[in-house]
Amino acid sequence: MKTANNNIKKIALTIGFIVILNLASHFLYKRFDLTADKRYTLSQTSLNIVADAKEPLYIDVFLEGDFPGEFKKLQTETQQLLEEFKSQNSNVIFQFVNPLEKEEERDSIMQSFIQRGLTPVNITVNDKGQQTQEVVFPWAIATCGNRSVKVPLLKNMMGASTAEKVVSSVQHLEYAFANAINTDSKDKQKKVVIINGNGELEDRYIADFIKTVRDNYFIAPFTLDSVSKTPVQTLEQLKKYDLAIIAKPTEAFSDEEKQVLDQYIINGGKTIWLVDQVNMEIDSLYNETGTNLAFPRDLNLNDMFFKYGIRIRPDLIKDLVATPIILETGEPGSGTQKVQLPWYLSPMIYPSQDANNPIVSNLDGIKFQFSSPIEPLKNDIKKTILLQSSQYSKLIGAPFEVSLRMASEELGPKDFTGSGNYPVAVLLEGKFHSVYENRVLPFKDTSFKNIGKENKMIVISDGDVIKNQLDKDGREVELGLDQRTGILYANKDFMMNCVNYLLDDNGLINIRSKEVNLPILDKEKVYASYTQSQVITVAVPIIILLLFGVAFTFLRKRKYSK
Repeated sequence: MKTANNNIKKIALTIGFIVILNLASHFLYKRFDLTADKRYTLSQTSLNIVADAKEPLYIDVFLEGDFPGEFKKLQTETQQLLEEFKSQNSNVIFQFVNPLEKEEERDSIMQSFIQRGLTPVNITVNDKGQQTQEVVFPWAIATCGNRSVKVPLLKNMMGASTAEKVVSSVQHLEYAFANAINTDSKDKQKKVVIINGNGELEDRYIADFIKTVRDNYFIAPFTLDSVSKTPVQTLEQLKKYDLAIIAKPTEAFSDEEKQVLDQYIINGGKTIWLVDQVNMEIDSLYNETGTNLAFPRDLNLNDMFFKYGIRIRPDLIKDLVATPIILETGEPGSGTQKVQLPWYLSPMIYPSQDANNPIVSNLDGIKFQFSSPIEPLKNDIKKTILLQSSQYSKLIGAPFEVSLRMASEELGPKDFTGSGNYPVAVLLEGKFHSVYENRVLPFKDTSFKNIGKENKMIVISDGDVIKNQLDKDGREVELGLDQRTGILYANKDFMMNCVNYLLDDNGLINIRSKEVNLPILDKEKVYASYTQSQVITVAVPIIILLLFGVAFTFLRKRKYSK
């Protein structure tokens, strides 16, 4: 009886311990990040953003199904990160979905996804010499109420392997989801304005950029036409906006317009300047001769930029690291064929090696076209070179004749012995001095200021960086996509990074600089040691089990045979 009571007590204590342990785990839940790079530890910015999600946020991740191992890794990393978000706020609800699970609906679903901008990726899988094609939708959709945000999970990287793309994409995951949660759960506050009135790009050529900005900010056009009649009122209206974008002006600014923009900057307004200092368009070359004259463009902005601390030289950059162009060769008619050639006046631009800034962190190549060098000048303004040409680049002074025949030139490093590394995008930060300091004002303004408060601006010496192409129906295509070559450049990422950096009030842009180190499997070594690996992973465990079974049987017979 005593033994039975002791057993009951032990059982009761065990059950009580289990109950207490479960209750403690419910209230004292804790996840531990044991990775060396702390890839699952959310930044303080992400923690603040996810804490503000007061309504259920549903995230559908389209990384479910039969796809290559690299994407399995992306799936795992995405799931781990989302679990971390969910652990911070139960309103975050996610699921993994296979959009192509039903074969009979495969074509219609793919078409609907493409129409929504969720483009698939065709992956060639190499397994021991055998190649197979897989279709993957590396996207997620975050929905909160009636708002939905697309979340890209795979970054485009030209010339990179799938494994390298996955590593870069994992570094981008926290920012992608934090930005989506912030967009869904937070009302728009900041205002962006597109400046018109001086021959800037038409809306259709910046339509994709406008659509993307609209997800997070208010955006509207603003014309400077009223400056000639009511400059003070125009300035007061412009001051209501947080960021002004001047996208490829082609007509000179009047002094009154310059004063409006100058005082907007002095009063704290952020600006992104995309300026062509040389007049040249690629479409102007598609004529009978295939030539046109490139000449300097006077926008009456030189003194303004000089005062802020930079100078855009009226030269064009010719770069060996160039983007391709498609041209037709041969006799007209059936004898023509399309060939892809390097277009040295359209450089492939990469972030400056010295630029320690989240704007250009983890960015791929950006397509520039007929760009000019930016020369930093000495003053009190801090200047960060964001983008620059390669070391194999040189300058061509305008005016000069540009010909499509330049694409057929056979050039090498020896042909580019100049300085190279010319800045083409510069971040300016500090207290700007007015261009009209100690000068006669174009119009009277009682609120005029000579020196402004702390401010930022970005100057880009190419207006086409923000320009999207149009398809055959006149609809915009994704910013950075070259329809002729099918290459997607990082123009959109760069432009959005610029906007986010200038307007960011919650540190979201800083998440981009997070470094993640994922070991990449060396498939060549795997194939070379395939037999050895099979022996170690398959044969050895079986042999050990057999030996254990023989030993166990022998000992059992020896014990019970007596």
